[in-house]
Amino acid sequence: MSSIGLTLVGLALSLGASGTAAEVVAVVSAKSPAVMLSKNQVVDIFLGKASRFPEGRLAVPIDQDEGSAARDEFYATFAGKSPAQLKAHWSKIIFTGRGQPPIAVPNSIDVKKHVAANPNSMGYIEKDLVDSSVKVLLTQ
Repeated sequence: MSSIGLTLVGLALSLGASGTAAEVVAVVSAKSPAVMLSKNQVVDIFLGKASRFPEGRLAVPIDQDEGSAARDEFYATFAGKSPAQLKAHWSKIIFTGRGQPPIAVPNSIDVKKHVAANPNSMGYIEKDLVDSSVKVLLTQ
């Protein structure tokens, strides 16, 4: 391969590696009494292992559609699961009749709207979308 070809390959690899995902945070409505949750508590709610906030209120997780960058980042960072592992997890839960995955909306803006309107909801959005309508429970 020529030195120009090697340079172009190196440039392409460095550009691909420098594209970092936006920081994703778990959020609830600004009206929610929830203050702070551990990483495990957040993950348990999103994976169907818990259905209530620690103080006993029903927890309604709002997921994002499969393939969304925020969803992939959230599950990789918080649960240590790839999209394939997440799909396998929910297939097992559904097959055994132990639950259903969270409702999913297309993007972080829709998550924020759902969460802001319902104090029992919890979702995840990019940190730069946080405003006074939601509060952060947990960051990466």
